[in-house]
Amino acid sequence: MGRTWAIIERELRRFRRSPVLIVMALVMPIVQLVILGYAFGGNVKHLKLAIVDQDHGMPAVRVRELASAASSGAHTIDTIDYADQGQAISDLRNGRVNGVLTIPTDFSRRVLAKNEPRVALIEDNTDGFVSVAMAGTLGGILQAYSLPARGPRISSVTSLDVVEIYPYVPYIQYLLPGSVVMSIFMMVMIGGGIIFIDDKARGLHEGYLVTPIKKLELIAGFNISGTIKAVLAGMFLLIIGSVIAGIPNPFDPMRLFRLFVVVCVVSFALISLMFLLMVRVSDPLLPRAVFGVLNTVLYFPSGAVYPQQGFPGWMQVIAVADPFTYAVHAFKSLLLKNTGFVAITYDLTFLMIFSVVSLGAATALFKRSL
Repeated sequence: MGRTWAIIERELRRFRRSPVLIVMALVMPIVQLVILGYAFGGNVKHLKLAIVDQDHGMPAVRVRELASAASSGAHTIDTIDYADQGQAISDLRNGRVNGVLTIPTDFSRRVLAKNEPRVALIEDNTDGFVSVAMAGTLGGILQAYSLPARGPRISSVTSLDVVEIYPYVPYIQYLLPGSVVMSIFMMVMIGGGIIFIDDKARGLHEGYLVTPIKKLELIAGFNISGTIKAVLAGMFLLIIGSVIAGIPNPFDPMRLFRLFVVVCVVSFALISLMFLLMVRVSDPLLPRAVFGVLNTVLYFPSGAVYPQQGFPGWMQVIAVADPFTYAVHAFKSLLLKNTGFVAITYDLTFLMIFSVVSLGAATALFKRSL
């Protein structure tokens, strides 16, 4: 253990002498959390809707009034009146408006005759978020338009009451667990894999090979030192990110203890994976390319930014074997639901087994020769 601790101490001392590296590894995940959390989590507003009224009857005027009310209320849409439908569609194609609502000439007659009155929404479907938001807003407007002026005292329509067992979760809170895992992974990449390969390229690795240290002691020293660095980064982002995202009771002692345990397990699992991938690599340029691919392959299938239920089948297969999946689920359970260890037992079990297998494979593949 003394020889393993010597490696740990040497790696930590070396890491401490790189303050810029430490700051970048700690700050970048916070920047990513803030930018992505607020870039994807907001409601779509101020969509420009062109209204072409070809009817000019009282029912058509009421539709326009409801659209104006929605514009001044939730501000999802901003209405613009057009006299020429061709010009409105031209502006839609050129990006000046986001949709065109056309009220046909026979709208009022069909309303009075109760003969399926219709309006048309012509939308730019190249942006799915915009088109869905606009269609939903106009669907609500037409639903309000179709309601009778005076409804029955006792409704016979079946309704759904939604009961939420947790407080509202904004997207920045939903993104926080994935950002914590990403901060751990960034520290693992920088403070583990890249430094290990740089040691090989500079010839420092040869000094370990002429000592009587065993392979397991050497790999354990690298892994434990990398785990310590990753734990510091993970806990830093957990605390700062929880405050920024508005997590309720972020300094609850029991929650912090459970989060600390998960951070340690996740850090050791990811550093074990990193050394398994890098144990036979000598080219210092290869890790830079590999890490970029790993970011994509591990982060996005984990459910950190979008639910896994929306993934295609082949992507769900990747998610099953992805350690990020279990780390993100564990952090979501603790951060968003404040559950106990019972809810994350399977996640911790998988990550610990993954760590043992990766560490054993890395030890077996490690060469004591150049």
